[in-house]
Amino acid sequence: MSRSTKKTSSAAKQRERAAELQATITAKMETLTQTDQWAAFLDYATKFHAYSLNNLLLILAQRPDASRVAGYNKWLELGRHVRQGEKGIKIRGFSSRKVADTDPDTGEEAERKIATFPILTVFDVSQTDPNTEITDYMRKKNPNARLWADVETPVRRLRGDDPADIYTRTADYITAQGWTVTREPIPGGINGYTTTDGTSRIVIDADLAPAQAAKTMIHETAHALMHRDIDPAEYIAHRGRCEVEAESVAYIVAGMLGLDTSDYSIGYIASWAEGDPQVVAETASNVLEVARRIAAALGPDAEDQDDGEAAA
Repeated sequence: MSRSTKKTSSAAKQRERAAELQATITAKMETLTQTDQWAAFLDYATKFHAYSLNNLLLILAQRPDASRVAGYNKWLELGRHVRQGEKGIKIRGFSSRKVADTDPDTGEEAERKIATFPILTVFDVSQTDPNTEITDYMRKKNPNARLWADVETPVRRLRGDDPADIYTRTADYITAQGWTVTREPIPGGINGYTTTDGTSRIVIDADLAPAQAAKTMIHETAHALMHRDIDPAEYIAHRGRCEVEAESVAYIVAGMLGLDTSDYSIGYIASWAEGDPQVVAETASNVLEVARRIAAALGPDAEDQDDGEAAA
């Protein structure tokens, strides 16, 4: 077989393998969303507010890396507490109050409601820590405060090693594209983030296990390649779709390199897609294009995996 023919064959195998992995996302997501664990997670997720676009822009302006915000007492109910000294994010609330008007002709009074927009304070998940105990102060602030261990979630951080050195290879690839990559402590359970302020930085939590760090490195690289030029307001408005795309790329590329990220990726994708397989289908074309681009850049072993499920 000639070198060019072998290269064409390898590219075809790579495309086929990527498509197979992408197809398993929907199948595994549908299985997950039929479980009691998913029902419990939905109950957890619905406790977050749906913020208006104006409030989302306010959140972005004050904390560009924010991912999920809630008020102090709400975090207690969600199994987490705001760390002492954290600065809150100010947003506009909505309420109403009654006022009495007097008819100048009859002297009769009539009540009416007027809208008010109080300033509220919320905190990002990165400003919180898990509740390992419920203190008297927590109970006083919110009688429904919970332990983090009692909150069910279908997203479990990966454990184990990174034998294919996916982290370093992916970091080298995106660094060559003009990005900087660092490992730093990130409080609050955030695995990593990609800056949106033009600084082209990717930060990965220093405490992640090698397997989780490898997957997160691919996820953030996908964000850098796919979402760098998106207007911040548009990114916020379509955050769910962006996260589905980035994590789908991570799942596929890691799978092509022999790392099964299902324990983390499927629940993550399902939560941002709100359990809708159509969202996964609509992103498939972009996801496959970027996944193949990253896999091809990482080396030939992304092309040589056996058919079937990715190895654990």
